[in-house]
Amino acid sequence: MTEVRPGGFQILPPVIKNIIIINVIFFLATNILGDGVREFMYRNFALFHWDTPFFKPWQLVTHLFMHGSISHLFFNMFAFWMFGNSIENYLGLKRFLIFYFVCGIGAAVCFLLTQTLMGGIQLGVPMVGASGAVFGVLFAFGYLFPNVRIYFYFFIPVRAKYFVALYALLELGLGIGNNPGDNVAHFAHLGGMLFAFILFRIWRIRSNKYA
Repeated sequence: MTEVRPGGFQILPPVIKNIIIINVIFFLATNILGDGVREFMYRNFALFHWDTPFFKPWQLVTHLFMHGSISHLFFNMFAFWMFGNSIENYLGLKRFLIFYFVCGIGAAVCFLLTQTLMGGIQLGVPMVGASGAVFGVLFAFGYLFPNVRIYFYFFIPVRAKYFVALYALLELGLGIGNNPGDNVAHFAHLGGMLFAFILFRIWRIRSNKYA
């Protein structure tokens, strides 16, 4: 059974609501205020590799609010809300906020490390998007509610634990494949999952076998 918290279940809890709002504001500022603002936003808030002159420490956080297209923003925020509302209601506001940023920053560090190890540093190509943190949320859903059915392509029922495991294997395979035409940060996704697991171990949170 899921934990019942004071105030009950919220369909759009405050952390998720405010993070979505901030992402939308960043996207609008980047795309409707002109090329000068767009260049400023990308140069300062997207995540560049730490071996380049463009890297700034705060980019480990701010890249989570930057998105390359409206579809990129929509699918990240939709997945964040779809899986995250159960997690925020379960963990509570403060822990969920910590969880989100730990997963996002951890995902960024994993991405930068694998770029260094695999020799994939590109000076002018930064990473943007909340995907790493969202994959941490996805892992949390599968970990806490392993037996909940997720409807793959809206009609194929798959238990959450298998859905998350298959997604992780897919990301690992695509990341190792290192296709030059692939602009998806697969190791950031895996990094978000890894840090979600580590944080749950530190907090001693166990999966809910009866969800």
